[in-house]
Amino acid sequence: MSVHPDRIPVTILTGFLGAGKSTLLNRILKDPAMKDAAVIINEFGDVGIDHLLVESSGDAIIELSDGCLCCTVRGELVDTLANLMDAVQTGRVKAVTRVVIETTGLADPAPVMQAVLGNPVIATNFDLDGVVTVVDAVNGVQTLDNHEEARKQVAVADRLVVSKRSMASAELLQALEARLRQLNPRGATIDADSPGAGSAEILVNGLYDPATKIADVSRWLHDEDERDGHHQHGHHHGHDHHDHQHEHDHQDPHDVNRHDASIRSFSIVEDKPIEPMAVEMFIDLLRSAHGEKLLRMKAIIAVSDRPERPLVLHGVQNIFHPPVRLPAWPNPADRRTRMVLITKDLPEDYVRDLFDAFLGKPRIDTPDRAALNDNPLAIPGMKL
Repeated sequence: MSVHPDRIPVTILTGFLGAGKSTLLNRILKDPAMKDAAVIINEFGDVGIDHLLVESSGDAIIELSDGCLCCTVRGELVDTLANLMDAVQTGRVKAVTRVVIETTGLADPAPVMQAVLGNPVIATNFDLDGVVTVVDAVNGVQTLDNHEEARKQVAVADRLVVSKRSMASAELLQALEARLRQLNPRGATIDADSPGAGSAEILVNGLYDPATKIADVSRWLHDEDERDGHHQHGHHHGHDHHDHQHEHDHQDPHDVNRHDASIRSFSIVEDKPIEPMAVEMFIDLLRSAHGEKLLRMKAIIAVSDRPERPLVLHGVQNIFHPPVRLPAWPNPADRRTRMVLITKDLPEDYVRDLFDAFLGKPRIDTPDRAALNDNPLAIPGMKL
């Protein structure tokens, strides 16, 4: 049961030039579940759907033969979404159950995500449901080496769809899979040729509106638990510490993984309920001072005023969706606060120290903190 029954879920489909976004989108459009969906693309020519066009509904909105709607980005994405919503509400086009936004290959996904999360009018009518990123198995490693946008597209994805696997050598596939795990250890990797990749189900992530389905939050927490068993190691603060980057920090400078050193993915886990003010101040300071470095954050938090109803947060850079209270914990036996962060040029230890400061915990020195103290300009105006 959705707490936002009137909001339309939005999935962002991204991936670098030539990765295979259009091919995947065309397969998804054939799923009967997409008959009441809308697709937003940059140009009709980017997606081979000319044979599907039936009639124009005005305002650059086209009805496809399978019942799906399609429209182009005219100006800002916010305007396109607003025009689509207006057309639905005024009855000029039929009701829409889902929106898919296909980005350009060179797009930084963060502004696209912010367009849905950050505009009050858009956020009233749409919920950001997740990000699906297509990666080319043949050229993926080289693309990730050379393009920052491609690394961001991979880092923020909920699902990574690997295309052209049959054309890549075993060695190349192994290198790409290792690279994807490094940039995004939590994203589910799917073969583009598998039956599931071509269905509408791949668009349903539920991670940006966890309140819509308890099962979606449960899946996320289950995924985190699975990774706890593989990546957990001791941490003096009582947090589960998943730094998926430290092991690469001292590699040979000629190693291709050096390109990923600025992007980190880690989790913070806290056993005790947290004061609401502490949560608010931590988030406000993090996003106001270093929002551009916060590629993504999602969290389920035990708040001391109502610990039986967890608080769910999700944000991109300095834009956060309004927090949502779940009616109950997905797993009543596990009521720990969990935060998952993906950052760029923002050290994990700095974020942990900031969080611990609001919880009143003492700081424990680590090699990373010593390095920051040697170079306080790493975080402008901040000496740990």
